[in-house]
Amino acid sequence: MAGKIVAKVERCIGCKACELACAVAHSTKRSVVEAVLAGELPKKRIQVHQVPGKKVPLNCNHCTNATCIDYCITGAMHRRNDGIVTNEDGPSECNGCWMCIMSCPFGAIIQDEETHKPIKCDQDCLREHKIPRCVQACPTKALLYWQVDDLKAEAIRNAKNKIDQLYNHNS
Repeated sequence: MAGKIVAKVERCIGCKACELACAVAHSTKRSVVEAVLAGELPKKRIQVHQVPGKKVPLNCNHCTNATCIDYCITGAMHRRNDGIVTNEDGPSECNGCWMCIMSCPFGAIIQDEETHKPIKCDQDCLREHKIPRCVQACPTKALLYWQVDDLKAEAIRNAKNKIDQLYNHNS
């Protein structure tokens, strides 16, 4: 099972190194310069959004109950055996209706105006590396890659800390 890319928004400076690393990882040349010289325009699968007062890295969560799968009218959006949600190499062809884009509550699926197909995080860069390229490229460690069990343990720790803070504050 694949891990989860977690964003620590308070650490993000909006440098977009993650976007560039993702695009390069998904290029055929594996180098931004070589890809551009060859006429290829690599496409990112992560986005850094500017919202009031902060930058927010955004990518697919590969949700357990993925609405993009439910709303895909062709059945192209599917879950691979490793838990990754994708519209590539599936049981049917994506027709570019973008229902998945409209249904994603996180806005993590990107419109590719050129091919009219949705683009999203597929964690394919893990085939060459143990940590996603976007996570490796982040200079402030705003992106972390955790296994699901580690995420659950961290969530429980955080909840316990908040309860302790509330209890100690109110006593």
